[in-house]
Amino acid sequence: MLNVAVLVSGGGTNLQAILDAIRDERITEARVCTVISSSRNAYALTRADKANVPSQVVSPGDFSDRADFEKALLDAIRASNADLVVLAGFLVVLPGIIVREYENRIINVHPSLIPSFCGKGFYGLKVHEAVLERGVKVTGATVHFVDEGTDTGPIILQKAVNVEGSDTPSELQQRVMEEAEWKLLPKAIDLIAHGNIVIEDGRVRITDDASEAEEDDE
Repeated sequence: MLNVAVLVSGGGTNLQAILDAIRDERITEARVCTVISSSRNAYALTRADKANVPSQVVSPGDFSDRADFEKALLDAIRASNADLVVLAGFLVVLPGIIVREYENRIINVHPSLIPSFCGKGFYGLKVHEAVLERGVKVTGATVHFVDEGTDTGPIILQKAVNVEGSDTPSELQQRVMEEAEWKLLPKAIDLIAHGNIVIEDGRVRITDDASEAEEDDE
């Protein structure tokens, strides 16, 4: 059984997608062992409570020294016995000490088709604003492993989403979540739980026919 620690900062819609997928057995051989929030006001904590999942707050604002926060976050992940760390709307830059200790065991969902609209400054609604400003016709989401760069780790899954001419940033954000993020993230966790992900020369290889996952439900 894969123990999954989910790190959040806000509403927790991707956390909910994971919890729903476990309930519906679209994720098997995995469980959420803890939810760690960088904000005590995050609705994700309520979602965790409703699902009877242990949760805690480790907020940078509660520490006078950044190194103390980073150590507390690492200690919380260690204490959960997590095999996999999932960044699900976690708005804090993950420190190198955690990335190194959990190398190839941290994944993130990003609301664009990396390498487009990613990196420093591209998060949340800002991504969708930039997509609309640029006038692209297709966007999407990416699930990738986390390294010490920003959105630079090996890509696991991607799914394209059409941009409509009438879209507002909020409407596009919602469609990307519904059509891509909430499908890709559970699928990636399930693949990892079943040992179907191999990293070779900095690239991900999926070892079964689930490689078509990004086309599911189209």
